Amino acid sequence: MRTMDQAGLAAEYPPESGTGILVAHVGKSFGKERILTDVNLSVPAGHIFGVVGNNGSGKTVLMKCICGFLRPDTGKIFVNRQQVGKDCDFPEDLGMIIETPGFLPNLNGYRNLKILADLRARIGKKEIQKTLERVGLSTAAKKPVSKYSLGMRQRLGIAQAIMEDPAVLILDEPFNGLDRAGTAQMRELLKELKAQGKAILLASHNAQDIEELCDDVHEMEEEWK
Repeated sequence: MRTMDQAGLAAEYPPESGTGILVAHVGKSFGKERILTDVNLSVPAGHIFGVVGNNGSGKTVLMKCICGFLRPDTGKIFVNRQQVGKDCDFPEDLGMIIETPGFLPNLNGYRNLKILADLRARIGKKEIQKTLERVGLSTAAKKPVSKYSLGMRQRLGIAQAIMEDPAVLILDEPFNGLDRAGTAQMRELLKELKAQGKAILLASHNAQDIEELCDDVHEMEEEWK
């Protein structure tokens, strides 16, 4: 793991370089409250990039900007060569888990994923079942989500993020609610995804997650003005 100069890292990875994420000089405010100031980072294919910081430092806001849910006030964001907000509203080849995953509680895990998969019709039953196996939910696939523990819901959130095999993953505290065994299992899954060439942006409060998984780290600083 290494912490790199922000501007230097962005310069190493111009948008024409291919798969991954580039955040260049991004700023974001809500009214008079400044959340992000001149954020620069890049996540090339086959890398896990960690984002750390206290609550309120802007980690989730940054991730929402990358996903297209929020527009930055300044700067540019590229995902897979496309500028978010210009070339696309929402990046196509991207999976995410941001904040607490929301699912239909009266439906089972498989059915929740099937509804999401049907929106773009890229995958079918086989891929969904395989994904449930990868996250350790194959035996709970037919159980209503209302009966899931917090950790099981988190696994289902990870499943929806990876089931369409996206090139880029945005993972905001993906280990929340997982026990020690579950955390170890999901860490191994992220290592597998990295080996497959995925570009992964990871936020975690757990120093061990960052130390074990991340190639590079960006520390968010809380703004006060």
